[in-house]
Amino acid sequence: MLSQKCKYALQALMVLAKENSDNLLLVSEIAERENLPKKFLEAILLELNRNGIVRSRRGRGGGYALAKPADLITFGQVVRIMDGALAPLACVSVNYYRRCDECKDEQACDVRRVMRRVRDAIASELDGTSLAKAVADGRAAATAALLAAEQASGG
Repeated sequence: MLSQKCKYALQALMVLAKENSDNLLLVSEIAERENLPKKFLEAILLELNRNGIVRSRRGRGGGYALAKPADLITFGQVVRIMDGALAPLACVSVNYYRRCDECKDEQACDVRRVMRRVRDAIASELDGTSLAKAVADGRAAATAALLAAEQASGG
C-alpha cells in the first residue's frame, strides 16, 4: 500500500506535469489545488528536489517545476523514492532484496513465486506509466465522460 507521503508526492507531481515547464508553482498553490497539507508537502517537494524529480527557485517568482520532461518521470521512480521497494515481500524485490529468515528453499517457495508475479505486474504498470501518460489518460477519460454526458442528455 502506498504511504500518504507517496500519494501526496504523486498528486503534486501531476499538478506540475499539467503546467507549462517554465511555470514555477508555489507550494501553497499546489497544496490548495490538491487540498494537501502545506508543511507536509514542503518536505515532500524537498525530497523530490534532492532526487532530481523537481527543481526549485527561491524568492520572488520562485516555486517548483518538474526537473525533466513529464514523459521521463515514472510513477515507479516516485514510489521507490518515497516508499522504497515495490515488492510485497523483500525476497522478491529487485532493488531491496533480502532473504526471508524462515525460508528453507526460495526456488520451491510457492508464496514467493506468486509474490514475484505480483511484484512484476506492479513494476510493469508503475514503470510503464509516466506523468505525461497519466495526464493524457486523465484528459481522455474526462473527454469520454463529457461525450457520454452529452449523449445521455440528447445533445
